[in-house]
Amino acid sequence: MLTTAALTLLALLAAALLAASGAGTPAAVAHLAFAVGIVPLIFAAISHFVPVLTRTGEPSAEIRRLPVFAQLSGLTVVLALQGWLPYFAVHAAATVDLVLAAILLRWVVARAGATLGRPHPGWRWYAGALALLGAALAAILAMALWPGQWAGWRLLHLHLNTLGLVGLAAFGTLPVLLPTALGQPEPEAAGWLKRRFWPMLLAVLLLAGGAAFFWPVSLAGAAILLVLALGLVAQWLRRFRPVSLFADGASCALLAAVAGWCLCLLGGALHGAGLVPARPTLAAWAAAFLLPLVSGALSQLLPVWRFPGPRTPARDAMRAVLVAGGAWRAALFLLAGLAFIADLTTAGAALLTTAMLLFAFSLLRAMRILRSTR
Repeated sequence: MLTTAALTLLALLAAALLAASGAGTPAAVAHLAFAVGIVPLIFAAISHFVPVLTRTGEPSAEIRRLPVFAQLSGLTVVLALQGWLPYFAVHAAATVDLVLAAILLRWVVARAGATLGRPHPGWRWYAGALALLGAALAAILAMALWPGQWAGWRLLHLHLNTLGLVGLAAFGTLPVLLPTALGQPEPEAAGWLKRRFWPMLLAVLLLAGGAAFFWPVSLAGAAILLVLALGLVAQWLRRFRPVSLFADGASCALLAAVAGWCLCLLGGALHGAGLVPARPTLAAWAAAFLLPLVSGALSQLLPVWRFPGPRTPARDAMRAVLVAGGAWRAALFLLAGLAFIADLTTAGAALLTTAMLLFAFSLLRAMRILRSTR
C-alpha cells in the first residue's frame, strides 16, 4: 500500500508540474495522473477495505499485485499518447486493464458472498466502481471499432472514469472514512450507503450517457448527484459539530472534496451549455475534488498502513504531521478549482502546485517518524 501511495503521489505531482510547464501532450499528462496514479491507488484501496467490509481474510498475493500491473499498463498508455509507442499500445493497455478490473471485481463479489451474515453495504460501491471502469475501458475499444462515434465514446470514457470509478469509490468510502478521521461513531453511514447506491449509479450512467450522446439527459444525472452529495454533507453537519469538521485536517480535506465535487457538477453543466470550455472543467475536477480527496484520505490512512496493528505514538505522530495545515491545503485546492472554471489557468496552476508541494513536504516530514517513537 505504501509503495502504491508513493507512486500515486509522484504521478500526481509530476502531472501537475508538466501541466503547469506546458510539457507533454494534454492526454498523456492526464493519463499520467489517472492511469498511473489514481486507478492503481483505487485498486489498492479496494483490496484493503473489502476484507474489512466483508469480515474476511487478507487478500492473496495475486490481488495485492494488481495495482503494480495497473501502473505498468497506465505507463504504457502515457508513452503511447506521448507518441513514444505505437498508438495500438493504448488499446492493448485498455484490454489489460479491463482484465485486471474484471479479476478484482470477481474477487470483491466472491468476498461479499463469503461473508458470515450480511456484508457492509460499502462493498457494492466498490463493485459498481469497477464495473463502470470496465465500461469506460470498453469505450476505448469501441473507438477503434466504431471510429465514426469517436467523440461520443471519448466523452463516455471520460465521465465513466471521473464520475463512475472515482465517484463511486469515493462516496462509498467517505461516509465511513470521515467519521473515522474524527474518531467518532456514525451509525447512519451504513444506511446512507445502502439507500444511495442505486440512485448514484443511475445518476452517473445518465450523466455519462447524456454527455456522450444527448446533453439534456446529463443534466438530470448531475442534479441527482448534486442532491446526493449535499445530503451527505447535511448528514455530517447534523451528526458532528462544524467546528470539529473544520478543525481536523483530514476531515476538512474530505469535506472540501465533496464541496469540490458539487463545484465540478455545476462547472460541467456550464460546459454542457457551451459557457465553459472542457479542459478547465477537467482541471477543476482534479484540483477541487480529486486532490483534496487523495490528500485527506492519505492523511488518515498512511499512518495506519505504515504502523499497522494497535494504535501507537508513532502512528499518532505521523498523522499529526500529515493533518497539520490540511485546512489551508483544502482551501488552496478549492480556489484552484474555481480559478480553472473561471479560465484563470495560470492562477489555478499556481494554487494547485502550491497545495501539492505543501502536502509533499508534510509527507516527507511524516515519513521520517520512526517506530522507535512508540
